[in-house]
Amino acid sequence: MDESSIIKAYKRYAGIYDYVFGSIFEAGRKAIVTSMNCQLGEAVLEVGAGTGLSLPLYPRGTTVVAIDISPHMLAKAKKRVEEEKLRNVHLEVMDAQDLQFDDNTFDKVVAMYVVPVVPDPKLLVAEMERVCKPGGDIFIVNHFSHSHPFIRRCEKFIAPLSRFIGFRPDLSMEEFIENTSLKVEKVTPTNLFGYWSIIHTKKEKIDNLLSVNEQEQKDKNFDEQSLATSVIP
Repeated sequence: MDESSIIKAYKRYAGIYDYVFGSIFEAGRKAIVTSMNCQLGEAVLEVGAGTGLSLPLYPRGTTVVAIDISPHMLAKAKKRVEEEKLRNVHLEVMDAQDLQFDDNTFDKVVAMYVVPVVPDPKLLVAEMERVCKPGGDIFIVNHFSHSHPFIRRCEKFIAPLSRFIGFRPDLSMEEFIENTSLKVEKVTPTNLFGYWSIIHTKKEKIDNLLSVNEQEQKDKNFDEQSLATSVIP
């Protein structure tokens, strides 16, 4: 799916999204915000906030920046923020694959029901990791292709319609984790029949990253020394 198809699909959904998906995904929204355990003074980025159904669930002492590529969905979110006086929430129209924030900005980053929507999930995750602070938490809640053969066949059957329905129904969790190199802390089933999953991962701390870089430098120096001693004068 390209950006234009996504915007068109969610322009169609904007007026009915809350009625169709509001209650279906409510358990997952509550579960993931509870899992995030947001603290006073923390900064949270919600990627793909849509109509803002999750925004009232965050503690008022947490600063929430909510983005979405669809201006029509975000217009609904803006109305919700104003009606519920969510002064801790800031909204911006933005592409999740090109986040306009500095590195290491947010304590927690979350994407709810976004992964099958974006053209490049690997780039999405890379951007989420980039703007997350070292040691911070990253949460992803989404539907992934089912393990049951019949259901998986059905998902693959409707996959060609992804540009019209606005998401890919046949995305494999195993392939997603492998392709994005996520270091998964925990996977928790959620929503109806546990058909959706909450993935929790953490961004490595700076000292861990330094240790990795130091080891890589040592390995490089060792290889160079070995090469030098192996050369016959």
